[in-house]
Amino acid sequence: MTPNVATPSPALQPATQLTLVDALVEQGWYVGREVIDLELCAALNQELLHRAAYNGLDEAGIGRGQQHLLRKDIRGDAIHWLDRESAAQRRYLDAMSELQQALNHALFLGLFEYEAHFAHYPPGAFYQRHLDSFRGRANRVISTVGYLTPNWPSDGGGEMVIYHPDDPSQEVARVIPEAGTFACFLSETIPHEVLPTRHPRTSIAGWFRRNASLGGVLDPAR
Repeated sequence: MTPNVATPSPALQPATQLTLVDALVEQGWYVGREVIDLELCAALNQELLHRAAYNGLDEAGIGRGQQHLLRKDIRGDAIHWLDRESAAQRRYLDAMSELQQALNHALFLGLFEYEAHFAHYPPGAFYQRHLDSFRGRANRVISTVGYLTPNWPSDGGGEMVIYHPDDPSQEVARVIPEAGTFACFLSETIPHEVLPTRHPRTSIAGWFRRNASLGGVLDPAR
């Protein structure tokens, strides 16, 4: 007899795709609690904390290419780009690939690839209000944030604030960075920020991108 093998839980709750697509169409953003499998969150969180403890993260900056700058007064997290080197990374990225296909099927976005990095915010770190992509200038289309920190304290700070696309001063949502929560929003139109954290904060930030190749040269990620 073939032994019974437990089927792993889906990395994202199956109902997520439908509600996420509807929310993007209606308001440009989505937030769901208990969306990411908690065992997967724990494995990713352990990997990120190990990197943080052994200097395996890079200081995050703003801008890209020659315009990349380190500005602790604007952004204070440290990062590591996901590269499928662990089973947990592969599982998360495979789930994002499935979501990419669903978004293309439902919204005809022409999403070409997904890039993502771990993000570690030490106590006191924040990220000022910003857009992830400027209209017509870049190819990040949809941003995602998957939260990894378990048992987030009520006084931990570190919430992501989402603002109205037509009024950047109007707050429309505040996301507690609790493990299992998943957020998604339009990169060019939804302003957001990370409030100062009082507790080490871990997450995965990612972007679905279009291909903006020019002259036969593939537009690079990041």
